[in-house]
Amino acid sequence: MAERKSTRGRLEDGSANPIDIHVGARMRLRRTLLGLSQEKLGEAIGLTFQQVQKYERGANRIGCSRLFDLARALDVPVSFFFDDLPAEAAAASPAAVIAGTVAAVPRIEMDPIARQETMEIARDIVALPGHARASVRQIVRVLRDNFTPAQAAE
Repeated sequence: MAERKSTRGRLEDGSANPIDIHVGARMRLRRTLLGLSQEKLGEAIGLTFQQVQKYERGANRIGCSRLFDLARALDVPVSFFFDDLPAEAAAASPAAVIAGTVAAVPRIEMDPIARQETMEIARDIVALPGHARASVRQIVRVLRDNFTPAQAAE
């Protein structure tokens, strides 16, 4: 019987599992949308901000009970952390890593919605009164419709 070595969910090259990275990014997204600091979230679930940071980067894996606590603290269902999981990430599950069936995993780009800038804009817009939000949406749509890819380089 061949001995299986533990990868602790990491890829063969030692990098973090894409599923852990995705879950961490979703954690960061929700925390930021709620306006919570890493320190405040850590206090809510009995962690240091450094541990929250490691979870958000996918450097450390989140256990089931901790994920449950995070879901409660962030007021989302546990499934929230797996929403929009790219197929490439799902194909790199720890079982697939151990079985050796993981093909080269492409670097998964951060969802534009999860970027700090996007979240700050969303928070700022939500803070506006309703009529002002409608005006901002109109302005953004006009900009989007009149924007050309060549202008991206400027």
